[in-house]
Amino acid sequence: MTDLADRRGIETDYYEPAEDSMLLADVVVADVDASDLVLDVGTGSGYVGARIRDEAGSRVVGSDLNPHACRRAVAAGIEAVRADLVSPFADGVFDVVTFNPPYLPADDDAARDDWVEVALTGGESGRAVIDPFLDAVGRVLAPDGRVYLLVSTLTGIEAVVKRAGQRGFSSVLLDETSFPFETLVVLKLVA
Repeated sequence: MTDLADRRGIETDYYEPAEDSMLLADVVVADVDASDLVLDVGTGSGYVGARIRDEAGSRVVGSDLNPHACRRAVAAGIEAVRADLVSPFADGVFDVVTFNPPYLPADDDAARDDWVEVALTGGESGRAVIDPFLDAVGRVLAPDGRVYLLVSTLTGIEAVVKRAGQRGFSSVLLDETSFPFETLVVLKLVA
């Protein structure tokens, strides 16, 4: 998917919504409601968070390491915090956490000088950001909280499910979409 900035030849410093963002937003919007407090980790442009806010009526807070993404999310009406994953947030406060992580397997050095590459590159296994997220996310979940995580077959879905299980989560595959080079899935994780 291209957006207006891409069509005009303007480069952005944050991840623009694509098929993965749309899949995650579609699934989450169908499964949350206005009573849920949502944390959208790696909020990027704020697309997923804005869809959840607008269509489900939930309050959404976004977090992103990228300062350009935080500014863009705020422009989209999302409360955004510059943060590494869930680090600054209090224990047990979020009913829902969403994450469309960097999942493309690539050399870590490829991503360090470009914010868009940082948003795409998940290290050699594709799980360099997913694993620390799974290690930390349980802390910020309210009782009965749930996580919606987008994962690619390039990342190793089984390895992600196994890591989530080691952190006390059960996993349910809610939706998927296939492309010639990968299949994207949305996992719902519950403790």
